[in-house]
Order: sequence, then structure tokens, then C-alpha cells
Amino acid sequence: MLVAAAVCPCPPLLVPEVAAGAAPELDPLRAACLDAVAVLAAARPDRLVVVGPAPEDGVGTYQAGARGSFRGFGVALDVRLGRGDDGGTAGRPLPLSLAVAAWLLERTGWSAAPVAGLGVAESLAPADCLAAGRELAAPESRVALLVMGDGSARRTVKAPGYLDERAEGFDAASAAVLGSADTAALAALDPATARELQAVGRPAWQVLAGAAEGAGLSGRPLYEEAPYGVGYHVAVWS
Repeated sequence: MLVAAAVCPCPPLLVPEVAAGAAPELDPLRAACLDAVAVLAAARPDRLVVVGPAPEDGVGTYQAGARGSFRGFGVALDVRLGRGDDGGTAGRPLPLSLAVAAWLLERTGWSAAPVAGLGVAESLAPADCLAAGRELAAPESRVALLVMGDGSARRTVKAPGYLDERAEGFDAASAAVLGSADTAALAALDPATARELQAVGRPAWQVLAGAAEGAGLSGRPLYEEAPYGVGYHVAVWS
């Protein structure tokens, strides 16, 4: 049973050590993400599942203790997903989205519930995303989700994907459904459009839509900006 969810973006720049001199620019985003994690803790879940895009086929699971790293960005910083002895599930490091989530949880000193991770392929079809979400919420235990994913990366000419005139409207619509916990509208997001706009959060958001079906959660937006031409949304469902 899903009792709470938080939606956060997953840029590595969220980690101050990676952002370096640009770190203060994202302080409002970091504050919103930390507030969102606090809402999850207040829900007193029995377990927390972190969901985010991953460069793998289908769906991959990561156990508590799985490790991630930001060394690829020139920063000697390693993270661990919750508490556990798993050094990187089956030898696999955490995908970047889950590594950012692990950093968030470490930053808040998360101890409210055991943690696991779910990496979803950016190509995963909506029906499969919804099915994965329903499976997460099926047990009788109280489940919370930390859902990581960015909106469009084509908001400006300096954005990673250059300017696409559709990007602003896509992000506004995504922010609205995430902020209002509209599971039907979230499930209906078009994967082709999301892919063209480089909105990597789409599959994780649709996992959330499946998990929240019938849960009766209300949404609240905490942040919506595109500081580097990429749509960053933070919202909580409770």
C-alpha cells in the first residue's frame, strides 16, 4: 500500500561537490528536495523504494547498501543506498539517478525505514511502468516512493538538447499532474514526446502512477524551474 511519495529531479549538480562554484544556484532546489524527503519520513513507511531512470533493459532492482559514485565527475564521493551489506547489487553500481537519491537520503540522515532501489529503462513502455508500480504497492506493508527524474532538457538554446518550442508546455503539464497527484494524466504521458524532449523522468513518473492507483493521495508542488534549460520538478504525495 502506497502511503507517500516524493518526486525529485536527478541532476548530478544537485550534489554540491559536483556543482562546485555553481552550487549556490541550486540551493532552493536542494531545500525543496530535502523537504520532500522529510514528508516521506513523516509518513512512517515500513519500506522506502527509490525509483529512477537507468541505462538498462526493463527493470532492475538494487538492494540496501548498493553503492554509487560521483567519481566520473571528478569528485571523490561515494554513496550507499540506505543501510546494508550489498556492495553494488550483483556487482552493478547504482545508476546515476539512484546515486543522487542515495546522496539525498544520506544528507537527511534517513533512518525511517529500510531502503531498496528500482532502476527503470528510459525506453520502458507506459503499460510496463504502470505494472511495475502496481507490483511495488501490492504488499500489505506501508510503502513510500522516492521518484527521481528530470523533465525536458530542451527548454533553451543552451539546454543539453537545444531549444524545442514544445518543451515548456510539456514541463508545465508534467508539473501540474505531478503537483496534483493526477495518476490518470501521468499514465497518459506520451513516451515518444518525452523521448524527443529528453524528459528522462517519464518512466519513473509512470511507475509512480501505477503504484498510486486507488491510494487516494493528494499532491503538493514544491518546486518548478528550469535553471539550466532542464525542467526540474519537486512534489510530494501524501
